[in-house]
This record gives sequence, structure tokens and C-alpha cells, in this order.
Amino acid sequence: MPATSATTAQEAGRRSPAGSAPSRPGGAARPKREFTTRRGLVIAAYLAPAAIFVAIFTYYPVIAGSQMAFRNWKLTDLTDTSWVGLQNFRDVFADPAWGTVLANTAVWVVGSIVPQLVIGFALALWLRRKFRFRGLYQALVFFPWAVSGFLIGILFRWLFNSEFGAVNDLLQKAGLIDTPIPWLAAPDTAMVAVVIANVWYGVTFFAIMILAALQSIPDELYEAAALDGAGKARTLFQIIIPYIRTTLVLTVLLRIIWTFNFPDLIFGMTGGGPNNQTHIVTTWMIQTTQQGDYGRASALGLLIVAGLLLFAVFFLLATRERREVKGVIGS
Repeated sequence: MPATSATTAQEAGRRSPAGSAPSRPGGAARPKREFTTRRGLVIAAYLAPAAIFVAIFTYYPVIAGSQMAFRNWKLTDLTDTSWVGLQNFRDVFADPAWGTVLANTAVWVVGSIVPQLVIGFALALWLRRKFRFRGLYQALVFFPWAVSGFLIGILFRWLFNSEFGAVNDLLQKAGLIDTPIPWLAAPDTAMVAVVIANVWYGVTFFAIMILAALQSIPDELYEAAALDGAGKARTLFQIIIPYIRTTLVLTVLLRIIWTFNFPDLIFGMTGGGPNNQTHIVTTWMIQTTQQGDYGRASALGLLIVAGLLLFAVFFLLATRERREVKGVIGS
């Protein structure tokens, strides 16, 4: 009997995962290490450099910039930085360009997000299939995301140049236009040009996120749909989209936040012109800073932060559903 017990213990030891600690008699778990003052000081010492760095370069500028929004802070006269309350905010709302900037921001966000989602979804569905050189195609599709937005703006500024740009040249050779279009100089086409550039730049993000979500769908669902006689459209709307709905919602919300706060491409292409026709809130804030009116620019910055916080609330509400589902599954 003792020999049998020893053999059983040896077999259990061989079956246990490598590196795992032997279980205690009666299934008792190993006691947790107590949290001591010395361990707390060691943890604090490791975290201190990162906390100090964030406090100096993130929180201090935010606090300092916030109080500037309520002062008469102009580079033209630094001797008068008196407290003006909400006057900077009133000046922002009373500016004739404020309505144009808000409308441009809405066009910039909506006009960029919708095509990015549709094209990115189509690319993800295509890249999910197995075909020759798929890895090369994925690298080509994902490459723009690694390039600076300002550099992309400079590239598209050349492409949409009215004199020697490639876009007008291709349209003329195709017989679609007779004379070159002043894409970036005309108020009617400048916003169209920057939105097209942003769509090209942001499609990659949707393709990456949606492709990762599509790869998590079990093949059994596709097989069951095929057995039920479901076509491609029914499979897309009743299986694929419901399965990755959480990923789609979070991806759209993230991209809305980034697009709202993305002045790089516009500055690289138009600088906000012509006549404020491509200015969004963030580019207008930067231009106000360049003009030396730091108080008004800080007020615009607080308005931007408030808008982004609203999107953050929607983001947290969307992720709460995901956490609740995980909690139900885990229980």
C-alpha cells in the first residue's frame, strides 16, 4: 500500500505543469505575502520617477493652462495678466469664425469616420481570407499608420496642388475635368481635400482593429450559417457584426476622439485656410496661440477637453457592457 501511494504521487508530480508548486495537504492555498511598510516604500520608489515625470509634464501644464483661460494673458502685453473671469470664453463664442469652425469640425469628424469605417471593414473582410502574399498586403495596408500625420499632410498637399498635382493630372487624363481644380485654394473644395486625405490615413486603424476582431470569430459559426443556408449578407449582419459589435463601438469612439483632436494633417495641407474654411477647433486654438492670445487659446483648450470628456463618458458606458458580460461569463 505505501508503494502504491508513492507511485501515485510520482505520477501526479509528472502530470503537474512544469514549475508549478506542489499542492498543500487538504488543498490549502499558499498564504499570501504580507504587505509591509518596507515593501510599500520599495514600490513607491519604483513608481516615483514616472509619477514625477507625469506630474511635471502633464498635470502642471494642464493646471497652469487652465488658469490662463480666466486671465488677460497676451504676449503683446505681459504686464497686464489680470483676472477677467469668463471673458475669454465670451470672446470665443462671439467670434464670427466660431460657427464656421464648429461646422468644419462636424464635417471633419463625420466625413472622415463614416468612410473610414466602411472601407476599413471591407479591407478587414478581404484580409481575413487566405490568399497568396496576404502578409505583404497587410503590411502595405498597415504602413500609413506608422507615418506622421503632418508628413501625410505635406504629401497630399503636393497631390492636390492645382498646377502640378497628381490628382488633377489623373483627372484630366481620364477626361473628367478640362481645367485644373484649385483644390486647396477654393473654399468649396479645400475641406473635401483634407477629408479625403484623412480617410486614406485613418482607414488603417479600422482595418487593424476589425481584422483582429474578425479573427476571434469561431469557424463553427460560419459552418452553422452555411448549413442553415445563410448568404453573405445574412452572415454579415446576423453573425459577424453582432459578434464584433463591442469592438466596432469602441473603435468608432476612439477614432472620433482622435479625429476631433487631430490638427496635424490640416496644418500640413492648408494651415486652416482659405478664409478659415478648413479650420477645426484644434487648429483654430493653435492659430490663436501663434497670434499671442494665450488666454483665449486656453479657453478653447478647455472647451476641447470638455468635448473629449463627453466622448470619454460614452466610451466608459460602452466598455461597461463588455465588463458586465465578462463578469457573467466568469461567474
